[in-house]
Amino acid sequence: MDLLNTLVDKGLRRELPSREEALAVLATSDDELLDVVAAAGKVRRQWFGRRVKLNYLVNLKSGLCPEDCSYCSQRLGSKAGILKYTWLKPEEASKAAAAGVAGGAKRVCLVASGRGPTDRDVDRVTRTIEAIKEENEGIEVCACLGLLSDGQADRLRSAGADAYNHNLNTSEETYGAITTTHTYADRVETVQQAQAAGLSACSGLIAGMGESDKDLVDVVFALRDLDPDSVPVNFLIPFEGTPLAKEWNLTPQRCLRILAMVRFVCPDVEVRLAGGREVHLRSMQPLALHLVNSVFLGDYLTSEGQAGQADLDMIADAGFEVEGAGTTTLPRHRADALAGGCGTAAEPAGCGTQESAGCGSHGGDGGCGPCGGHAEQEPVAVADTDADVPAGRTEANGAPRTDLVAVRRRGAGTDLAPNA
Repeated sequence: MDLLNTLVDKGLRRELPSREEALAVLATSDDELLDVVAAAGKVRRQWFGRRVKLNYLVNLKSGLCPEDCSYCSQRLGSKAGILKYTWLKPEEASKAAAAGVAGGAKRVCLVASGRGPTDRDVDRVTRTIEAIKEENEGIEVCACLGLLSDGQADRLRSAGADAYNHNLNTSEETYGAITTTHTYADRVETVQQAQAAGLSACSGLIAGMGESDKDLVDVVFALRDLDPDSVPVNFLIPFEGTPLAKEWNLTPQRCLRILAMVRFVCPDVEVRLAGGREVHLRSMQPLALHLVNSVFLGDYLTSEGQAGQADLDMIADAGFEVEGAGTTTLPRHRADALAGGCGTAAEPAGCGTQESAGCGSHGGDGGCGPCGGHAEQEPVAVADTDADVPAGRTEANGAPRTDLVAVRRRGAGTDLAPNA
């Protein structure tokens, strides 16, 4: 296809495609899907080889958020049966982080629900960052705490944070239909504050909330204008008890086209496969590795993720390799630019999943997204098989429901740290 040849050429030169070309990627047919993946894969390999960066989520504070983000299981008024707890102690968070590091994670993402941190909250997170870095030499830390106030990004940077995540989630035009308690402009401002403080910015999107192709292209181009180092791509997890519980709009093919479009628009940026990948890509997850260069390992904020060992096996079986701690994630031109901007050679990257309004994963309003877990975890449970289905998980005719996702309960009433 002439379109794909043009997009590959542009991607190899770091040249932005047109909006029409981005829309055309989303409009390709299933017959053309492998050609689209192969073309975007050439761009991915040019800038990132066959490396896959692993990220791990530590959920510092879960539930009870005052924001009304429609996608989030921790939102105001949510009836989702999720874990709710207040701040983890620094030593508890460090213990949880160690599980991810042991599984090969290079970055730990610290997430907290809520609109944004108070100065006291920043003090808590500062102590947590210090505890994690003291126990795990060379580990990257990304904070995902929601909307930032003046000076808070600088304090996080001084404490040793490497990155800050806050997603745009959807287009500016449709943002008000998803959230009313803060604005799209608030999110943009927080990303810019993180960048001004010398933090590596991470900001992404959530697909599958009923948006149009134009909305998807608009938000990705807006992200390109913000120029974050990392762009997490989340696929809506329709939690029961939230306004978007019935939004099942995605197919594996649609997800792959979205990831390819993001790669073409952001050729040399860390594109992270984030929340909802197990639910929507299912057996086609390995194909997504040809488009993204970063994933979350294990559980998400409030839902179960694929078992950590299954993730590692998938990466190896698909012919990719886990990125080592001594490897710079971003291409040299981006890494050098970040180091020059903040006076440090700390590796850039980002966080992000759909579990929260603030982070790269969707499910919690203030913080970050779907990372965190290890080989003992169970996979995302979607009632879409003929296996025994618990009471309440079937339609009136006895057929399994496809609109329920199991919430994560590991850590509740046990001696395991939440999300361990």
